[in-house]
Amino acid sequence: MFETLTGRFSDVFRQLSGRGRISEDNVREAMAEVRTALLEADVHQEVAKAFCDRVLAESVGREVTKSLRPGEEMVGIVHAELVRTMGEAGEPLMLVEPGPTVVMMCGLQGSGKTTTCGKLAAWLKQRGRSVMVAAADLQRPAAVEQLRTVMEQVDREGKGSARVAFHGEPERCAEYGKAVGVAVGVCQRALKRARDERFDVLIIDTAGRLHINDDLMRELEAVKRAVEPQQILLVVDAMTGQDAVNSAREFHRRLAVDGVILTKFDSDTRGGAALSVRQVTGASIKFIGVGERLDALEEFHAERIAGRILGMGDVVSLVEKAQREVTEEDAERMAERLAKGRLSMEDFLKQMRSLRRMGPMKQLLGLLPGVGQMLKDVAIDEKQLDRLEGIIHSMTPRERDDIRLIDKSRIRRIAAGSGTNAAEVGKMVKQFEMVQKMTQQMSGVGALGRMKAMKEMAQGGGMGTLPGVGAMPGLGSRGSTRTESIKNRFKQRKKR
Repeated sequence: MFETLTGRFSDVFRQLSGRGRISEDNVREAMAEVRTALLEADVHQEVAKAFCDRVLAESVGREVTKSLRPGEEMVGIVHAELVRTMGEAGEPLMLVEPGPTVVMMCGLQGSGKTTTCGKLAAWLKQRGRSVMVAAADLQRPAAVEQLRTVMEQVDREGKGSARVAFHGEPERCAEYGKAVGVAVGVCQRALKRARDERFDVLIIDTAGRLHINDDLMRELEAVKRAVEPQQILLVVDAMTGQDAVNSAREFHRRLAVDGVILTKFDSDTRGGAALSVRQVTGASIKFIGVGERLDALEEFHAERIAGRILGMGDVVSLVEKAQREVTEEDAERMAERLAKGRLSMEDFLKQMRSLRRMGPMKQLLGLLPGVGQMLKDVAIDEKQLDRLEGIIHSMTPRERDDIRLIDKSRIRRIAAGSGTNAAEVGKMVKQFEMVQKMTQQMSGVGALGRMKAMKEMAQGGGMGTLPGVGAMPGLGSRGSTRTESIKNRFKQRKKR
């Protein structure tokens, strides 16, 4: 995501490099480029103009800090303005005690509203909240069944032990449009059931249309009056750009929405909706949908998203993903094995599975500072990772524990069992032997010894590529350190 903006911002900052002072002329020139980039990214025209005006006012005449270059100084200024534009402080979902907290979901048809109801239910379940989801979209009978299916999946696969339930009245679909208040009645009965059964949260999936019309808005207003929701969340398809902003503005005018959920965020390379919705509606962005899986719903943090846009990465989100997938006991066990220099193929398989549960590989690597632009033209073949797992599964337990046992005849057997070829198996075995060698060298030595071992590995080519990923020369910690230091020094100077 944000590839378009990230690339254009990088070009602008590169043009400012080498200049000793940020002058009005070079900033105006840079802001003209930035404004073009924002408009190309489908940012609302008013938002783009206001953003560039604020950056210009903040930066003109500023002396460049001795430790920074003009381009780096601008990174700090633009980062601060991006955070301000998207909303500085994260505003969590408001829950009331005693429950149930009523969350009314609204949005246009096709925005991903029904799926997002399931994702939000899974998010709450993981945090120990019992959830009931009600199907109030009676215009399409399939919508009721779709939500039922999604909630069955949440109950079956969602993390956490909290209760989840579905409330649907598919027989009411035949009455919809013939009588007034059918959907309102469903919502009122769902609320009564949620209270009787003591659920913490009731999520109401309301009707949507292909476009905003008065009938839709009157129905939503009637539901709002009947159940008095504590939270009204607007689901917006991030890929619709300007249309997303226009529909958000109208929904907010009629319903006074409390927050926005941007769906299909991982598919939007432009990012215009994220920069526009907050400024145009005033409603905060609470969540972003970053995939099709139930757990592909993230809380929105403006500072982290600003870092992604500027190529700084988002290490905090990466760590949070890892914490959700790897238990403390597993982490300690792995650390102990690494400290002893013992890393088996079984350990590697467990780590790879944990990594893949965190999301697509390209998306994860994009959270590393300085890596996003490198990955722009890099093809990551997730199927190659499936092949890698197949190779490991075709090994015996003894072979996984001691890869030195694998000779040419075993390689041929493993290749036949995994549906690969001997060359692929041999290459993987050789690469893993190099990883084991590094692990053994790093165990029981000081920091200098670890650095030496990693340098030898890098020179030997063992760290230059990933399975299923094209070669990425220069992928290292330098970009990470540089962008993080720019950001930190800018913050410190601003405090002073």
